[in-house]
Amino acid sequence: MSADKKVAVITGASQGIGAALVEAYRGQGYRVVATARSIEPANDADVLAVAGDIAERKTAERVLAEGVERFGRIDTLVNNAGVFIARPFTGYSEADFASIVGVNVAGFFHLTQLAVAEMEKRGSGHVVQITTSLVGHASSKVPSVLASLTKGGLDAATRSLAIEYARRGIRVNAVAPGVIRTPMHPPETHEALAALHPMGRMGEIADIVQAILYLEAAPFVTGEILHVDGGQSAGH
Repeated sequence: MSADKKVAVITGASQGIGAALVEAYRGQGYRVVATARSIEPANDADVLAVAGDIAERKTAERVLAEGVERFGRIDTLVNNAGVFIARPFTGYSEADFASIVGVNVAGFFHLTQLAVAEMEKRGSGHVVQITTSLVGHASSKVPSVLASLTKGGLDAATRSLAIEYARRGIRVNAVAPGVIRTPMHPPETHEALAALHPMGRMGEIADIVQAILYLEAAPFVTGEILHVDGGQSAGH
């Protein structure tokens, strides 16, 4: 298969924001490697679905190896997969900790390390993380220390990687959402969640997709943490 078209790897791609990103990148002419714990084979020949737990190194190795074998290159990585558990700090279990750190930190590390190594071969690439506005704007209404611990680390890693690879043609950015309307939020919670944002509404999946596509198309932007949170990070 021709390796002329750019290729994006998207994690957490089976539903919600991840599935919307697969569609959006295809709309931009990219081929896509879509991965999630459970994901159905794609009907589109330009979408490669790879099932697996990104907390495990072997999954990252398989995603990158199969992507390069199928499409010949890796241009973009969107670290969309994440685990968010809002719970009082003393209520977190060891299983909660392992799950959150496994996906949010280990998954980021394994896949990003391998993807950047591929990007270095071409002297270009783009890595984007999905973090959370709670990192810089904690809320007593959303107790979420483990999200801040892990996603805050991704914010810092984004800036560090951006500087490390700035002269090697690889950009690194992040999008920090507020609360986004996805199936993980039952309808009865929407009113309370909307009230967390100064704009008085929840974000939509399209808001995050558009932000990532902006970063994709902005060659002079790197090390940016782009807040898409209805003003939440600005204050109340």
